Amino acid sequence: MGMVDTPGERRGTKAKGHQRKRIGFRLDMTPMVDVAFLLLTFFMLTTTFSKSNTMEINIPPEQGEVKVAGSNILTLRIPGDGMAYCSLGDLAPRRIPLYEPGDKGRKALSGDMRSLLRQQSLSNSKLVIVVKIGQKAKYKQLVDIIDELNMMKIDRFSLDDYTPQDDLEIKKSV
Repeated sequence: MGMVDTPGERRGTKAKGHQRKRIGFRLDMTPMVDVAFLLLTFFMLTTTFSKSNTMEINIPPEQGEVKVAGSNILTLRIPGDGMAYCSLGDLAPRRIPLYEPGDKGRKALSGDMRSLLRQQSLSNSKLVIVVKIGQKAKYKQLVDIIDELNMMKIDRFSLDDYTPQDDLEIKKSV
């Protein structure tokens, strides 16, 4: 600990012009260093190191345009109203809820959406899913759709721009 050294100081004898001797002071830093290292190791061992939440997307090299038959394209339009509009080829889009109606936390896609994706991917091995996200849609909706496609092992999908033509297609929905 800290202590004060008083080398031979006499009490009561104070002469004029005679200055008091300076008192030596020594501070022992060992306990403070011990506490600092204890706190450091405590926080290092008790904090959790979070993994970054990233999604790996492999982008094919740009070699030009790839021709795909219209009957092999399933278009998912997500305008941001909580619904998904799915159309196969040139057919009118079908309106499907994106999430379960009672799911306030919006944890998972609706059973209708899952069954549609599963059924279409199993019935057509050359199916390409085109996902179009509107301006009002949330980023989480895109991530949920891509997560669902990854869980179903569907790796043939594409992201495309949402255009005013897509709004016209949605108005034709069944």
